[in-house]
Amino acid sequence: MCQGWRTTEWKPEYAHCNFRAWLGVFPEVHDLTLLCNAAPLPRWLWKNHQYVLTFYFAIQEINKDSHLLPNLSLGFQFYNAFPSDQFTLWSTLSWLSGDYILLPNYTCQTQEKSVAIIAGSTAAFSAEIGTLLELYKIPQLTYGPFDPMLNDKDQFPSLYQMAINDSSLVYGMISLLLHFGWTWVALFVSDDMKGEWFLQDLKAEMIKKGLCVAFEVKLPATKRMFASTDISFMTRLRSSSANVHILYGEVRSLINVDIAGPYFLTTGKVWVMAAKWDIVVHETYHMLHSLHGGFSFSPHRGEIPGFKHFLKTVNPSQYPEDFYLSKLWLHIFGCSPAGSLCGKIGVCPPNASIEFFPGDTDMMTISDSSYLVYNAVYAVAHVLHNILLEKNKTLILSHSMCHETQKLHPFFKKIKFTNSAGDDISFHETRDRMAQYDVQNIGNFPGGLQLLVKIGEFSSKSPHDQVLVISEEMIEWPLAFKETPKSMCSQSCVPGFRKVPQEGKPLCCYTFFPTDAGQCNQCSEDEYPNSERNRCLSKLVTFLAFEESLGMALTCMALCFSVITAAVLGVFVKHRETPIVKANNQSLSYILLISLLLCFLCSLLFIGRPNTATCILQQITFGLVFTVAVSTVLAKTIIVILAFKVMKPGRTMRQLLISRASNSVIPICSMIQLIFCGIWLGTAPPFIDRDAHSEHGHIIIMCNKGSVTAFYCVLGYLGILAMGSFTVAFLSRNLPDTFNEAKFLTFSMLVFCSVWVTFLPVYHSTKGKVMVAVEVFSILASSVGLLGCIFVPKCYIIFMRPEMNTLKYFNNRKCSKIV
Repeated sequence: MCQGWRTTEWKPEYAHCNFRAWLGVFPEVHDLTLLCNAAPLPRWLWKNHQYVLTFYFAIQEINKDSHLLPNLSLGFQFYNAFPSDQFTLWSTLSWLSGDYILLPNYTCQTQEKSVAIIAGSTAAFSAEIGTLLELYKIPQLTYGPFDPMLNDKDQFPSLYQMAINDSSLVYGMISLLLHFGWTWVALFVSDDMKGEWFLQDLKAEMIKKGLCVAFEVKLPATKRMFASTDISFMTRLRSSSANVHILYGEVRSLINVDIAGPYFLTTGKVWVMAAKWDIVVHETYHMLHSLHGGFSFSPHRGEIPGFKHFLKTVNPSQYPEDFYLSKLWLHIFGCSPAGSLCGKIGVCPPNASIEFFPGDTDMMTISDSSYLVYNAVYAVAHVLHNILLEKNKTLILSHSMCHETQKLHPFFKKIKFTNSAGDDISFHETRDRMAQYDVQNIGNFPGGLQLLVKIGEFSSKSPHDQVLVISEEMIEWPLAFKETPKSMCSQSCVPGFRKVPQEGKPLCCYTFFPTDAGQCNQCSEDEYPNSERNRCLSKLVTFLAFEESLGMALTCMALCFSVITAAVLGVFVKHRETPIVKANNQSLSYILLISLLLCFLCSLLFIGRPNTATCILQQITFGLVFTVAVSTVLAKTIIVILAFKVMKPGRTMRQLLISRASNSVIPICSMIQLIFCGIWLGTAPPFIDRDAHSEHGHIIIMCNKGSVTAFYCVLGYLGILAMGSFTVAFLSRNLPDTFNEAKFLTFSMLVFCSVWVTFLPVYHSTKGKVMVAVEVFSILASSVGLLGCIFVPKCYIIFMRPEMNTLKYFNNRKCSKIV
């Protein structure tokens, strides 16, 4: 039977569902006890009944599930709580004692006790009853927005928040402001700890991003209807120069905006809020609501399978004890079906269903809090299920509630499951590391029609890993705007004027003075003045690209010579048994050709948009492959000297020649260069840099060498090695040789040294892309010099003078020698 409870308190709300669970050997039938309001009230918040319907749905699913709590049923009772400290304490003590005669620490209930409570759409309500429930260690699951105050386990060790930490909400709102270029923003936050924490984080992030606060308003937690402050509050709101307002706080604080909104229409403001709470926004039938065209950030969630079908088919006859559901039916359809608590009143339409409720009472769209209620019911069920699995026996939670409820907490702390919507549910501290929000556009139309249209998403793994996706074509802006609104303290500077910051005002606020006032302002590093010198233009970002003519020419040269080098290598492999290939160590010829191929290809690292990887690989690869090439030439030269200077049997030098000790020159020289490169990378490696001064109107993206000393050490070592090879080759130039190997080696090193000696002054006299092109050209020219001087004569003999590439011709040359 419904028990009447008369009150004059404004705005009732379903603030908690008392979860009553008992487990026995046989299935039980769930019971329902409720306190309902029988007095006429200014307005019923029918949308909040969705919390109860979601609760019904979850209970039915669990009791039908053969895998979760098999052969057992969950029972429950729910209360309608009021946003009043007096009635909150009264209803909590009434529930604990089981009677309307309040006897603290006594119970008059004859039936089994509840093991958990699902409570509160506000943190204040949860904290008020939580303090009392802590005396009994009763688990309390809250379905309101996350509040850091309730996360204090020293004060509320038995309280569990279903909502995850919304610390990433600040980054989402900042990303939205930056996306639309809104730099001038007003802030409305609740006057409590939660609002203060949010305000501090938001303002700190706004400073980092160059955004400014027009003004901030602290919304009081208590509110009287039509207070004298409403007029001044709304007047300030309407006269604000900021077109964007951020709204954040507890539900009871936001009533301040909710009440006055319909009477002080502000259609020229864009509201950005944490969520569109149904308890906050009054429905208006005669005009566009002030929040129309705003944005809300709602935690991303999956769709609960079967829930919409449940809502379409539910009616008061199924829950006759639910006074509020009968009252809702009477309010919408003017009838009450037979079997309901209020009896049969009127004739209900044949299609009477929640699906056909008017737009101002949208029960089909599940709210954030309803989704959390659904998860809370399942969390309790999974905890009880895990207890049974661990004990492997039936647990009776009846006459020892105060002791048994304490045993639930270890299971709550480690509970983890996936709900039917596919979302992972747990109370672990790391569950909020990956935050994802749906960005919704608010539409409040005449006749009470309300729409929440998803127009984007925001995801955040860390402050440095954030993604905002917005579909601007889907956005419905406030009535006052025909296009994307602007919200700036000062308008953009027009040609002929300059910006001057205003003393005592935020950085976003400027005054403007004509440029012919005898003073000039220098453009920033990323800008340059136009021809009239009355406006700054943005510089274009450029680099040595593959698409431009210079980059394309160098790329074609590098690829062509790479193909030629590969072809020469193929020729030498194919004719590896001929005297000219065997002469002067064919293995060294293969190594030299491969290193030259890499020299040509490494020049491609200097072309294209630089990044960290290419900047490091440019100089390191260049230094190493050229060291291998030059040391190979040195090894070949040493072999020529050994072959013709120390040929007497029994001499030590001859043993070195026979053992091919000259081949160790390559790894030794390369290892020294590798040490130089390692020191370079370990101290000051190359990095991406911007050159805004070399070319007018352009910003050149290029690689900074990092340590200039290390760069010249690498280049200097390569120069010493090249000069040493040239000197040795020059001294052996007149030695008799069948194929003039010594002369070719000498000439190749002369070309190589000439290129790099010329490179230094030219390189230092150029800037920007030309400097990079000079280095690329020097790499190609020196590589072509080695390839042409050493291998072109041999290819000429192989193809044009094959008679010289025979053993007979070789024996006829007395001064020739095969090594």
